[in-house]
Amino acid sequence: MESEELEVQLTEAEKLHLRIRQDPHDTEAWQRLIAEVEESGNLENIRDIYDALLKQYPNTPSAQIRYISHFLNNQRTFAEAEHLFKRFLKVTSPSVNMYRYYLTYIRRINTGTDTQSRETIRKSYEFAINSIGSDKDSGDIWSDYIAFLNSGENSSTWEEQQKMDMVRKAYQRAVQTPLDNIEKLWSDYESFEVKLNRITAKKFMSELSPAYIQARSVGRDLTKHVAALYPSEAPLAANSKPELSLPTVPSFTIPERQLVGKWKAYLKWEESNPLMIEEKDKKDLHNRIQLVYRKALVRMRFYPEIWFMAYNWTNSVGKHDEALTVLKTGLEANPSSFLLTFAYAEALEIKKDYAQIHTTYTDFLQVQKVSLAKLQERVDEEKAKLKSGDTDEIAIHTDPDLPNSTESLFSVLNSDLEDRKKEYALTYIIYMRFARRAEGVKASRSLFGKARRDKYASWEVYEAGALMEYHNTQDKEVATRIFEAGMAQHANEKEFVLRYLTFLISVNDENNARALFERVIPTFTAEESRPIWERWARYEHQYGDLEASQKIDKRMAEMYPNDPPIKRFAQRHIYLGLDAIASRDIGARVRKESSSRGDSLASIASTNDRSSNSTSLLKRLPSPEHEKRRGEHGGHKRQRNLSPSRERDRDRWDVTSRRRSPGPIAEKERSFRRNEKERDEEKTVTLPQALSWFIGQLPAPSVFDGKYRPVFRTDDLINLFKNAVIPSTTKPRSPPPPPPPPPRSGFLTFSDYVYSGGRPPPDYSPYQGPTANPARRRY
Repeated sequence: MESEELEVQLTEAEKLHLRIRQDPHDTEAWQRLIAEVEESGNLENIRDIYDALLKQYPNTPSAQIRYISHFLNNQRTFAEAEHLFKRFLKVTSPSVNMYRYYLTYIRRINTGTDTQSRETIRKSYEFAINSIGSDKDSGDIWSDYIAFLNSGENSSTWEEQQKMDMVRKAYQRAVQTPLDNIEKLWSDYESFEVKLNRITAKKFMSELSPAYIQARSVGRDLTKHVAALYPSEAPLAANSKPELSLPTVPSFTIPERQLVGKWKAYLKWEESNPLMIEEKDKKDLHNRIQLVYRKALVRMRFYPEIWFMAYNWTNSVGKHDEALTVLKTGLEANPSSFLLTFAYAEALEIKKDYAQIHTTYTDFLQVQKVSLAKLQERVDEEKAKLKSGDTDEIAIHTDPDLPNSTESLFSVLNSDLEDRKKEYALTYIIYMRFARRAEGVKASRSLFGKARRDKYASWEVYEAGALMEYHNTQDKEVATRIFEAGMAQHANEKEFVLRYLTFLISVNDENNARALFERVIPTFTAEESRPIWERWARYEHQYGDLEASQKIDKRMAEMYPNDPPIKRFAQRHIYLGLDAIASRDIGARVRKESSSRGDSLASIASTNDRSSNSTSLLKRLPSPEHEKRRGEHGGHKRQRNLSPSRERDRDRWDVTSRRRSPGPIAEKERSFRRNEKERDEEKTVTLPQALSWFIGQLPAPSVFDGKYRPVFRTDDLINLFKNAVIPSTTKPRSPPPPPPPPPRSGFLTFSDYVYSGGRPPPDYSPYQGPTANPARRRY
């Protein structure tokens, strides 16, 4: 109540400051606060708020330009504007508009026509072009630079020649860059050369033409890439400011993941050197890609994957120190990123900066710990609501992905808490690995001792510590003691128990393994303990005697009475997944093959023709509606309530209600009919009688092995299609053709198969047109 009264007494700006302190990434609060402060016109407050904003969102061009614009209206504040330009351009801002502002300022304070003023402006243009001249939106800066060079006055022929060389060099650089106005620059350059000398103009233009065509083509592709990523930086109108655009923290929705994919595709495309810049100009290529990454990091500031790509590329071109700076900056923007933390720690380990690695991991653990404490507090609040019976109360929260009911919210939050605890343990495990590599087993033991005392660390740290001891010291007793220490806190974790049991079996400690099994089985329900039962049963089946194997199966039969007896028997005769009983005696392999084949078959010939050759199947492409249904349902089969593994077990072992299979062919036929019945939503295909007869005459696919069996002769097949005519609709059917000649050299032709036995094909007289006797049936 007091906090609400205090909030009422606060001004609008103070309320916004409070929101930002609670959530530094609240972009709406930042934008409203900026507007509030700018409206006041107080330069001191403007300095404070923009400095705070740029500390949270460094290198944000729109914020930098708006900040500088407050000091360009009065000549007395030009010194501060110049200081800000140096501050922002020192790190090579990726914004074209920032350099437009800078050039406007330079030309504004250097209005004279003396040599010194013109040289200052020329150097400023060169600085801008070297920094962002490869950006497609910088075409107007190139044009202004060339116009500035042309406007220079000359007092001698030598100075005139120098000016022409500088203009030519600027043009030649510009027309080889995919700029938005490259075609106009090419036309202007051609006019420039023709005006000087038609003969040399032809030479220069022909030499540059391939590079210009390549740049123009790449420019079109570039526009397609960036159109979906960010708007073009068009020149700002006089006395106008860009709209404040701040990057947001992602929740990894589908549109956000799609945006990341587009950025990755664009960055990979730039790395592939689409301009085909030669090796001797490799520096230009690196500058271009570096500018693209800077632009990406500003807009995708809170996406660790983009930072890692920038680090990876920078490191690959030999700029190792700069790559490390990229990681450090990315980690400042994303302090909870596992990707950037682990990458930064590995990069420091290569440099053997162990002290900084300890600092990095300690800070990262603290960030996770704070997040866990907040989440634990929310879980405790929801748990208290459930205990008080207030389950109908609607939980109020700001996350749209969370459910609103208290019971559902508690379940979601508790699951998230458990996942985060495992991630917290993972950080300790990776930290322990580093300590072992760099400082020895003693250092890793010290970290393990710290982790086991941490209330948020899950059971994984115990397993990792035990296995690390065993594999580095070969002392299974120490490893066993660590597992036992873990059992004191995590005996209710079935996964940990299973890991411990597996370890004891792997080190051949049968007595302790058997004791552990007997000790933990009563503490779990039947379903929870199933993996532990199966692991111990597998050990008895493989390495115990027959009596012990039968005894464990009997106990499992009592624990799981619904399991078929044949399943337990077959489990004793399996090795590395090889189950000959299921595949050969139960028919599981045949059903699996026929099920897979049924997914790719669309229809079969009529029942009468199929009886003559049960393997004559017809394939067809799926219709668009069928593809849509496959996308919705995950395949031809309908979804079932049971899990896939349980469903497979039931079909595999439950033979009490199934008659004995008469043979593989009939089993395949039944399986296919089952699949066909389940596809009740799919339209059936009705084949014409002639096509059905033709399919019935074809041999099985296995006949055409090309070695011991006849094959098609390509020439005969082509000739048959070439001489075939469309059936007549007016003339009566002609008698069937004579039987074909005997095969040549043991090879049967396509005609041999078509006309060997069965009903003769329909009449193949010449086609008389669509209007001739339409009542007669056409094939």
